[in-house]
Amino acid sequence: MKTMPDTGHFVSDKPFDPYSVEKITPEQERLYFASQWRLMWWVFKRHRLALFCGVLLIVMYLSILVAEFLAPYALKTRHTDYIYSPPQPIHLFHEGEFVGPFVYGWEYELDMDRLLRVYSEDTSRVYPLSFFCQGDPYEFWGIWKSDRHLVCAPDDAALFMLGTDRLGRDMLSRIIYGARISLTIGLIGIMVSFVLGVTLGGFAGYYGGWVDSSVQRITEVIRSFPELPLWMALSAVLPVTWSPIWVFFGITIILALLDWTGLARAVRSKLLALREEDYCMAAELMGARPVRVIRRHLLPGILSHLIASATLSIPAMILGETALSFLGLGLRPPITSWGVLLNEAQNINVVAIYPWLMLPVVPVIIVILAFNFFGDGLRDAADPYKH
Repeated sequence: MKTMPDTGHFVSDKPFDPYSVEKITPEQERLYFASQWRLMWWVFKRHRLALFCGVLLIVMYLSILVAEFLAPYALKTRHTDYIYSPPQPIHLFHEGEFVGPFVYGWEYELDMDRLLRVYSEDTSRVYPLSFFCQGDPYEFWGIWKSDRHLVCAPDDAALFMLGTDRLGRDMLSRIIYGARISLTIGLIGIMVSFVLGVTLGGFAGYYGGWVDSSVQRITEVIRSFPELPLWMALSAVLPVTWSPIWVFFGITIILALLDWTGLARAVRSKLLALREEDYCMAAELMGARPVRVIRRHLLPGILSHLIASATLSIPAMILGETALSFLGLGLRPPITSWGVLLNEAQNINVVAIYPWLMLPVVPVIIVILAFNFFGDGLRDAADPYKH
């Protein structure tokens, strides 16, 4: 330090650094300058259960792209010699020696007292399983023909890891094929519901007044109806002459038209608060139209919340399709979905004798739980600043 002779003030002889007091650490800089999506990812990845469920859902949705390859048998393949076969165990050791995955010979005898087929293993016949092998021919997405499967048994052996149904069709293969319909119906339905909810909720929250009152009254009327009876009534209206693909889209539209109300209310409540912000008023003063203000300035601020809400709505649509198909009012054969498969398990006497017919409910439960945990993680991550 040195003393200035004219003023007597002490000054530093080092170069002046105007930012020396306000310097931030690299970690703070990384946090302060991070985008909203990056903040969401940092919070979301700490939610281990939600992260695991997200990976699980991605794997399940990717599997529907190669369902023909993953399924041991083609969708329409019947094994008339193995009707109502129970799940067949996979073995690794034969007589104390490791021989890799294999199945024993599968045979049955008639129980004339109960009029049932009783299946048993013939341990004298060992059939090793093959991977990436040739099996039933199929048309991959109806484009080209192939016969490659992930796992196969020899031609003279049976491989029914989840049993067969009343026509001798492999349950595992049908569950894999059914995932293609049951999982996509939720995605297609949420797209329609998303458009309706964001549009009507956005206009209600932005304009207010009679527009808000009209949308609110419509929402209350729709939510006042019991869902399942209303689904059943609307599904019964679908013509029986429609092709399976039209029935699929019809069920999807019905589910979407009844599910948009919750999303619309969420959008409305957010926009009622955001429309009073200065940037919204500035856009209006510059001549921006309401549609542009909503689309370019308001919705991006709540997009993360919308994604979380949409994720939590998909399970409701999957359950709706499953319930309708189980009751025989939704999708119908030859379309295969988890609900259609469960339709065969309506008779409690049949389920008591052949309990593996209830196995299609397992992937339904797994997907619903995965979506719920995944949506909870997204909802918590959608507001990362509170963390």
